[in-house]
Amino acid sequence: MEPIAATPLGTPGGDLSLVSLFLQADVVVKLVMLLLLLASVWVWAIVFEKITALRRVNRTADDFEDRFWSGGSLETLYDQEGARPSHPMAAVFGAAMAEWRRSARVVGADMARGSVASRIDRAMNVTIVREMERLERWMVFLASVGSIGPFVGLFGTVWGIMHSFSAIAAMHNTNLAVVAPGIAESLFATAIGLVAAIPAVLAYNQISTSLARFASRLESFASEFSAILSRQSEEKP
Repeated sequence: MEPIAATPLGTPGGDLSLVSLFLQADVVVKLVMLLLLLASVWVWAIVFEKITALRRVNRTADDFEDRFWSGGSLETLYDQEGARPSHPMAAVFGAAMAEWRRSARVVGADMARGSVASRIDRAMNVTIVREMERLERWMVFLASVGSIGPFVGLFGTVWGIMHSFSAIAAMHNTNLAVVAPGIAESLFATAIGLVAAIPAVLAYNQISTSLARFASRLESFASEFSAILSRQSEEKP
């Protein structure tokens, strides 16, 4: 089996700029770099979208809670926002009110108030899970880039070093000026992997904390609203 022909490493003392390192790299290393760069861009797009979405849902939740606790009619609030919710908290409220209205129309519902409360709680819990799944979309991608990004970069580095050593053997020259460009090209892949992975890990941890905090906020609202509906049910003649 004939050995694979090695590509020249470049002239001694060649350009070691980032663009030059990319252009001189082996095709496999180039593909790894492009994949990591694309992943990095996508990570930042997800981070921007998640931060924007969390700010929006928290702001709309603040406005909704102000109206909810203002003492106005729950029926009116449902007609205004709950019937066609535009944000998670209104969706939780709407799910509970819809179940409450359906139960109120059932003959003999007063005889099974515990069952009604259970159905209302279940409707709100299902809605919370659905809304959180929507908010958590693409979080797995952030976690994946954060965990495997350095290893993908390391693969590019290992491949590049193997390619460099093959070229060094073919040239019979171990001068540092000849060896350095090839090694630098290889290490550049690991650097890009870290550039993609580090922001992904930091963003994942921060966004996960914010999502968990918002989920707790929805659960607290659901518990308070469930208690309100239970009291209203007990006050019925």
